[in-house]
Amino acid sequence: MGSKLRTSEAKAANLSDGTTNHQPLRFRAHDMKKPHITEMPVTWSNWWKHLDWLSIYFIIVVPVLGLLAATQTSLRLYTGVFAVVYYVMTGSGITAGYHRLWAHSCYKATLPLKIYLAAAGAGAAQGSIRWWSRGHRAHHRYTDTPKDPYSVEKGFWYSHLGWMVWKQDPKRIGRSDISDLNEDPVVVWQHKHYIKSVLIMALVVPTLVCGLGWGDWAGGFVYAGILRTAFIQQATFCVNSLAHWLGEQPFDDRNSPRDHVITALVTLGEGYHNFHHEFPSDYRNAIEWWQYDPTKWMIWTWKKVGLAYDLKQFRANEIEKGRLQQLQKKVDQKRAKLDWGIPISQLPVFSWEEFVVQARSNGQALVAIGGVIHDVAPFIKEHPGGKTLILSAVGKDATAIFNGGVYQHSNAAHNLLSTMRVGVVHGGGEVETWKKTRAEKGADNA
Repeated sequence: MGSKLRTSEAKAANLSDGTTNHQPLRFRAHDMKKPHITEMPVTWSNWWKHLDWLSIYFIIVVPVLGLLAATQTSLRLYTGVFAVVYYVMTGSGITAGYHRLWAHSCYKATLPLKIYLAAAGAGAAQGSIRWWSRGHRAHHRYTDTPKDPYSVEKGFWYSHLGWMVWKQDPKRIGRSDISDLNEDPVVVWQHKHYIKSVLIMALVVPTLVCGLGWGDWAGGFVYAGILRTAFIQQATFCVNSLAHWLGEQPFDDRNSPRDHVITALVTLGEGYHNFHHEFPSDYRNAIEWWQYDPTKWMIWTWKKVGLAYDLKQFRANEIEKGRLQQLQKKVDQKRAKLDWGIPISQLPVFSWEEFVVQARSNGQALVAIGGVIHDVAPFIKEHPGGKTLILSAVGKDATAIFNGGVYQHSNAAHNLLSTMRVGVVHGGGEVETWKKTRAEKGADNA
């Protein structure tokens, strides 16, 4: 991975439209013109070719070896404390660096902060900034589609580990524009020297700190090195898997991202994923004061001391629009499950005379309210005001009686009445029909 590019290969790494192909800044290991192994079915004779053995070694084999080594290595207090501190440092390299600074350009950082975040991110052993950000931008651009490199639509475990364990056809992964990263000298240097960077930051540094600090060389290597790295890898993987399965969707439910405090707790605040997918350029993941997002406060602190600037925040008005629209969608979905009566537009139309004639026929008790005819026969015995009053309105326009003439009925009464609709009166009601008739007679006399 540390090989230098020839000029022709550097040009081939970028497409004319600003997007990139899927080969990193190194010699290609796969001829893009030849069929990829993923295009062939998995069989007993070729299954091993479908697996990415390098990823399997670093994200499965090494952590298992670390766990076995831990059974033979005692955990000392200072080493445990340092492992937690180093976990936060290297974790922030991913959350504040790889993710919010480079993948989404949520803020700008000075050179010293960039160098720190690039080094810390290497200590998390999750690939180079360039590789990580390219995949993440494709994930946002093609969420839940076949072009999403770790689509949860392929299953929880695929989005968590499978996309790294099984080889992916680079031609099938959605393109993303990383021209800005190719122009960042810190990103390019870390990409070209990634292997050396990850070995030093993930293993050598914690071993030296614990060894030189309090003589715990083995503990530093096992706990602050291997196991810390494994834990932070799994925590970050949860953003690809758990954050698309567990929680609520307060801003949009058209795609899978969700908000949940559990995911936030293990990822230094990256668990408010529904908000993040809606407003990816916002330097915050959590916008409420009570939500857990230490990465947000790190960036805010760096701004205060002059290391970060141009922190981006989506306008509160637009955020509230998204929240309100989602609430309205939920209200509409629940409303659709309730009986609101036959829509007025679908009711038959009767003349006033027809309404009066049918008001007491066939066991009906028809009442006109607001131009709509209601059959109140099943409700006569249950009427809170007594059956005498409701019977007195049968065959009449009871609009005034219902709306305060005798009693100002409640919202619940209006809702119940809507379920009794059977028709509408042509002309709107008794008074309107009378006015229309008088007008017609006047025209005839003229």
